[in-house]
Amino acid sequence: MKKEPVFQKRFEDLNCCVIVPTYNNAHSLDNFLTDLKLYTSRIIVINDGSTDSTAEILERHPEFHHKFHPENKGKGIALKTGFRFAQELGYEYAITIDSDGQHYPDDLDVFLTELELRDNDDPKLLLVGDRNMGRDGIPGKSSKGNRFSNFWFLVVTGIELHDTQSGYRLYPVKLINSLKLITWKFELEIEVLVKAAWKKAEVKNIPIKVHYQEGDRVTHFRPFWDIVRIVLLYMWFVLVSFFYIHPRNKYQDFKKKGFKRFWKEDIIKSQEPPHKKAAAIALGVFVGISPCWGIHTLLVFTLAAVFNLNKVIAFLFSNISIPPFIPVIIYASYQMGSFITGKGFDWDLKLQKFDSGTDVFMGLWQYIMGSFALAIVMAISLWIVFYFLFSVFNQKQVVKP
Repeated sequence: MKKEPVFQKRFEDLNCCVIVPTYNNAHSLDNFLTDLKLYTSRIIVINDGSTDSTAEILERHPEFHHKFHPENKGKGIALKTGFRFAQELGYEYAITIDSDGQHYPDDLDVFLTELELRDNDDPKLLLVGDRNMGRDGIPGKSSKGNRFSNFWFLVVTGIELHDTQSGYRLYPVKLINSLKLITWKFELEIEVLVKAAWKKAEVKNIPIKVHYQEGDRVTHFRPFWDIVRIVLLYMWFVLVSFFYIHPRNKYQDFKKKGFKRFWKEDIIKSQEPPHKKAAAIALGVFVGISPCWGIHTLLVFTLAAVFNLNKVIAFLFSNISIPPFIPVIIYASYQMGSFITGKGFDWDLKLQKFDSGTDVFMGLWQYIMGSFALAIVMAISLWIVFYFLFSVFNQKQVVKP
């Protein structure tokens, strides 16, 4: 009597399957699939135009669902084929795993356990295996590339992950198929993460093991072109997130809660200590007053991510440079510039004074210098004021019976 795979019942209860994209991994594929089917038979294999003996190997595993691309289209296209097929078969979740021998099939337990522990029926959960890229044995180029991706993922989504490039993941199938995905190679895995996060999916890391030994696995990652595509993708995400996603989300949250509740829940009762909340306010005011017109939103979210400050607070206070205050900020900046250049305050300011290109240039330089000076003074002053206010509030909360 044939023994049932170890996790078969759990896969059935969770309505989950495994998707294996593969391209010219014949050296490891047979052993990998033999190990994998010890845990479940719910397996979809996408042969992405392999030219080696992959097709012959897959014939030894007829119990799997197979999809074949006549020519290699890239990992992203292979994954999209797998997601569409998984939905056609009625699966709600799909775990993707690479066939190059890097991942361990017994780590399926980690993904299933996390899914089983959920206390709600919301299917928007996306799990990414954390390979602990900082440990010994991980190639430096892989670790650096992962840190780069992790940082920019944090910037464009506000979510901190330690590994954004692992191919061992659990996806909510319907959500992924609803996304408008435009990439077709390795960068699709980043595009999926970002767009799922923008759709309010819960995206998180879970620890997994990894077998990572150079020369023992075949990778089709092309260091130059694939990195270029990833960089261009993040550049696009930065623009979209800073000029649309982040402002939209904060505005919707603010509109939903109202100013009083928003201030109370997102600022006053924020979990950060007083000095960090005050620093977020100071950062927002500094950016809002600075002469970096047109990129205030981009700048404030980037700096908030770099200094690990509350992005909501920083963004809210960066909007000090809204139309009613812009003339006041420009005028005060010009006067501050006049003062720090030793000219004293120029109360009799008239446009007639700028009657040459040199005068305009010097006036602009005076404004820029004064703008940064004013931004620094206001930021420091407000940090002191709000640090005191937040400290007092925290003390009241502690002594409150």
